[in-house]
Amino acid sequence: MTMSGMRQAAVGLGMIERTPPEAMLREGVPTLLRQVPEHRRTAAIELAHWSYGAAAGAAFGLVPGRLRGSRLTGPIYGVLAWGLFELAVAPMLDLAHTRGSRPQERLALLVDHVVFGLIVGEPPEAEITGPDAKEPERETD
Repeated sequence: MTMSGMRQAAVGLGMIERTPPEAMLREGVPTLLRQVPEHRRTAAIELAHWSYGAAAGAAFGLVPGRLRGSRLTGPIYGVLAWGLFELAVAPMLDLAHTRGSRPQERLALLVDHVVFGLIVGEPPEAEITGPDAKEPERETD
């Protein structure tokens, strides 16, 4: 959802013409989007984006725990997800997104994927308790 907010800001600022989830549904699988009533398409596009994010977040759970504990793993994972879209998904669907030089748009999408990585990543100090944690001392009257 954070990425969705960042995307809307980037669209509003003119950095992105069409978000990747919208491009995927409008250009890549338009027959699927046409099945959604027109007044519900914005919601369907947003829900598709949340679904992609949820799937990517769940896939992050498959990364070995010792790697997930690094501060850099989440952002690197986000960059890899961005690269997968840029280099594989968009060209496979022949999205207009793949044509032309779009440095500002690519930078905006890269930044929101790094933020996604920061959110799904787990910094090492996030674990407050564990097997070696001591019980807090209790006061007695």
